[in-house]
Amino acid sequence: MLRVSSLFAALILSVSAVQAAEPGKAPTVDLAKGKEIMQQCVACHGADGNSSATIYPKIAGQHAEYLYKQLQNFKVAPGADKALRENAVMAGFAAMLSDQDMRDVSAYLAAQKQTLGQAQNKETLALGEQIYRGGIAEKKIPACAGCHSPNGAGIPAQYPRLGGQHADYTAAQLVAFRDGVRRNSEQMTAISLKMSDKEMKAVADYIAGLR
Repeated sequence: MLRVSSLFAALILSVSAVQAAEPGKAPTVDLAKGKEIMQQCVACHGADGNSSATIYPKIAGQHAEYLYKQLQNFKVAPGADKALRENAVMAGFAAMLSDQDMRDVSAYLAAQKQTLGQAQNKETLALGEQIYRGGIAEKKIPACAGCHSPNGAGIPAQYPRLGGQHADYTAAQLVAFRDGVRRNSEQMTAISLKMSDKEMKAVADYIAGLR
């Protein structure tokens, strides 16, 4: 999930703060501050964003724009009854972060290198590959690769990196979209509603091995 870490490395070189060349076009981010904030996330996500527990996502190397949006979505927006993503732990954490904090930690994580993963279930590998690369025509489910790219790199600011992600986490998110617990992507909600548990687990396992 194009490697954002390479982009950030090229931009920051040896400094800890990055600013767009054109003032006002993009906010300044402080990677040193982002690293400091990340210390609060170590228990679940690891020091560098590579979680060891499969129920927690790897967030190292994820697109900064995507991470920033997710942190926003854990907060209850003005006038809303509940957050677009419901998670008691993340809601509490996000509530403590300012907008600048969210940008800083997102930029820091995007600059980290994600560890590789691998598919575990040989019996469902073919099904997972079929769904990811070709979709499910009879259910009008599009290929995941169309948005998340053939190698799972995603598209910065639009679609998240998926490749190498823990299968347990990916499958859980598909269920969350289907069950309405996660409501921050109408596209993913519509897709997940058409998928069986077997299909979700198969494609999640296949995604874990993408690189």
